[in-house]
Amino acid sequence: MDYIVLKQLHVACAVLSFIGFFLRGIWMIRGSAMLERRWVRIVPHVNDTVLLASAIAIAAMSRQYPFVQGWMTAKVLALVLYIGLGMLALRPGRPRSLRIGAWLAAQVVFTYIVAVAVTRSAGILP
Repeated sequence: MDYIVLKQLHVACAVLSFIGFFLRGIWMIRGSAMLERRWVRIVPHVNDTVLLASAIAIAAMSRQYPFVQGWMTAKVLALVLYIGLGMLALRPGRPRSLRIGAWLAAQVVFTYIVAVAVTRSAGILP
């Protein structure tokens, strides 16, 4: 697959991932039954799998790897934090205020990931 096409697929999946996460957060805040729909539980996993696969392919094609380039390391570590916050935000059973806080924090982390990707600079890391 062509690098440019792969990168466009990656960006499109990232945008869809964020939109889906944002929407599920709104539904969580409102207590919507939409969160119980089967497709709402499945589609994000499919999209995020394509997102991760495209990220790995782009890293391999460009030879820019985590723990070699600082900005890529920052992206991967921020991704782990984003996933953890997302799990905390969207899994029932925790206090609503904690879930909302995790949802908001995850959006900040996602913004950081995008900024690192665009600038290829970790900002706070060398």
